[in-house]
Amino acid sequence: MGTRHPSRSIVGYAAICALCLMVASSASAIEIDLEPPGDREFVRDLAGLLDSGSKEHIRNLCDSLLTDKATPIIVITIESMAKYGGEDMRIETFATLLFDQWGIGHATLGKQAWNTGILLLVSRDDRKARIELGGGWGRREDELCRQIMDEHIIFHFKQARFAEGIVAGVEALDQMGRKLELPTRPRPWWHYALVVGCIGLAIFTIVSLIRRGASGWAWIFWGVVFAIVGTILYQLVTSRGSGGGFSGGSFGGGSSGGGGATGSW
Repeated sequence: MGTRHPSRSIVGYAAICALCLMVASSASAIEIDLEPPGDREFVRDLAGLLDSGSKEHIRNLCDSLLTDKATPIIVITIESMAKYGGEDMRIETFATLLFDQWGIGHATLGKQAWNTGILLLVSRDDRKARIELGGGWGRREDELCRQIMDEHIIFHFKQARFAEGIVAGVEALDQMGRKLELPTRPRPWWHYALVVGCIGLAIFTIVSLIRRGASGWAWIFWGVVFAIVGTILYQLVTSRGSGGGFSGGSFGGGSSGGGGATGSW
């Protein structure tokens, strides 16, 4: 029987470790050829999937979330991964490299570990999208991200409604960032119910005015409605103004590692 040489085993293990280190270092050395958006710009639409109104809406949502929760959402659309140095690369790898390269989010906030950045990447010609989360999320939101990807983003992408899908995805990510329930997809009955309700209120007002004139219940009803709405708006304005908020930008050394979700259409 042949004898095994411990020295050969050690050499073999050392060679394998060295190979793994070389692969890891080469992967970390890859640089995605993309510049980030400005600190509070939030969007780079290189694939031309968004109209100006959609961009403005996304920026407003993202600016509010960053101010309120110190959590940036960065939206990037590209033509293809190959065009920016990601040929033959999985979108998960591409998103991770891009997230870390840009340093999305803030590693710490004060003395507290933070790292809650969010990247939404859409690669048009690869027909793939990715939500990548900062390491501060852990893996708790993986299922939520899967729901957002499937129901709010890819649902629209499959019908070539890219702007709608991206906006719906950002709206859902905003809710996730605020620890709120995700918005539901628009349903026709909601619109019908709103129309019916408005018609009913209009009929009530007209009938009340015809029967009672200025002394009718309609004036009291609408007075109460406007008082409630005014109170709510006042509380929103005063609470936003007195709360201060985060004034920094979107990039502060954050790193990926909090999970996410991938979709294709």
